[in-house]
Amino acid sequence: MRETTFKKIMVATDGSELCKKAVEKGIELSRLSGAKLYAVYVIVPTTHSARDFGWEKASMEHFRSEGEKATGFVEAAAKAAGVEVESVLLEGHPAEKIVEFAEQNNVEMIVMGTLGKTGLDRFMLGSVAENVVRHSKTPVLVVRG
Repeated sequence: MRETTFKKIMVATDGSELCKKAVEKGIELSRLSGAKLYAVYVIVPTTHSARDFGWEKASMEHFRSEGEKATGFVEAAAKAAGVEVESVLLEGHPAEKIVEFAEQNNVEMIVMGTLGKTGLDRFMLGSVAENVVRHSKTPVLVVRG
């Protein structure tokens, strides 16, 4: 039987407390397999109302700063564990950008968290994790918060 090792793993983070378990699992998998870890944060473009009120630049700077904090957390934790890591900020629809990045960079595993919402909450809010699982050709490990 062939041993499976990963060369590239992605942790998709939104910087929330709930993502920390996913970050831990992604770092653990990377450490055990010797894989490079990508810490990915997706900046969602500003809404029309932000543009209408002239808030677009300020809101994008805020989201970029949040993304840098989120990926910086992953980067610090990964380096402390001896894992090679690269932070990546993307802009667009989160599920699409996560899937696209994984395919373009030959990522072998996507690790991400979920709120574990069901029923009406899931319908109303949508689920990035659910959309990634549905559309990704790359295996996805979803870690509940």
